[in-house]
Amino acid sequence: MEYKEILEEQTSALTDPELEEGEEQDELYEHFSVTVDKGQSMLRIDKYLVDRLEHCSRSRVQAAADSGSILVNGKAVKSSYKVKPLDRISIVMPYPKREIEIIPQNIPLEILYEDDSLLIVNKHAGMVVHPGHGNYEGTLVNALAWHLKDAPGFAEGDMRAGLVHRIDKDTSGLLVVAKNEKAHAHLARQFFDHSITRRYLALVWGDFAEDEGRIEGHIGRSLKDRLKMAVFPDGSQGKEAVTHWRVVKRFGYVTLVECRLETGRTHQIRVHMEYIGHPLFNDARYGGDRILKGTTFAKYKQFVENCFELLPRQALHARCLGFVHPTTHKEIYFETPLPADMEAAIAKWENYTSARPLEEE
Repeated sequence: MEYKEILEEQTSALTDPELEEGEEQDELYEHFSVTVDKGQSMLRIDKYLVDRLEHCSRSRVQAAADSGSILVNGKAVKSSYKVKPLDRISIVMPYPKREIEIIPQNIPLEILYEDDSLLIVNKHAGMVVHPGHGNYEGTLVNALAWHLKDAPGFAEGDMRAGLVHRIDKDTSGLLVVAKNEKAHAHLARQFFDHSITRRYLALVWGDFAEDEGRIEGHIGRSLKDRLKMAVFPDGSQGKEAVTHWRVVKRFGYVTLVECRLETGRTHQIRVHMEYIGHPLFNDARYGGDRILKGTTFAKYKQFVENCFELLPRQALHARCLGFVHPTTHKEIYFETPLPADMEAAIAKWENYTSARPLEEE
């Protein structure tokens, strides 16, 4: 598979400290590159790279090649590939080069599953995933660096504390974390190939005429607000993004939907839902933090404000995560229930709509 097209740009979520991390990361980043000398004799690429990389064993180079992370002239090669004069060799990883030192911190984590290869974390809303501008401590990565400080894979270098993908600070739910380089590369490849099962629950404004649908539209940096992403339906900006949605429960003025990600762009669900006229409930960045549907009655306004207080964030939860285990090669699947704040807001809407007929808008 060719990766050349994604090497030239990094996601704004990682390069711009003012933008929150993305819902998922399915990007690769160039960590090392070299052009082979004209007089170079043919040599296995694993041996060639070991001689040129500091603190890097041949086994690590081979693991990177097996996962498709070593490219020659833009194409993935195996460790047995023999380099040729003027070959351009790149090593790509699913995380950018280290920008800041990651400080291990003893922060409690809700770990749902753990083995020698990976662990599954249920991230609570409000926790930043990765250290960055204004959040250098107290992040999920700081906590993981502490939890994994004795794991063999982390003694060899910075692996972003095993992080394979990310979700927004105020989004709750499941994340998979690799505990060694082989698992990291294997999982990252699945994310890049879009073979990971990812399902979210979102409470959004408005009702739907259909029970399910598909949203397709390139997502890139908004041209009007640098802190937001936007949909470019003509494909002139951004990258391809596809979200599948299904109605779970209708409350008239708001709807609980399940979203399945086919791609993983920054703020994808939030942006796509705004694009089709259904911003996430209480999503301040994308216009969901005001009354968009319902009556003009003062009691209704107070009811919505009470819901906002119960759920002081965008109503988005990463509920399901499924993938092929990097060691056993068996499919595994994890699911976590809605957190208390979303449960409370949904219950309040259910009580409200069942107690009275919906008013005409």
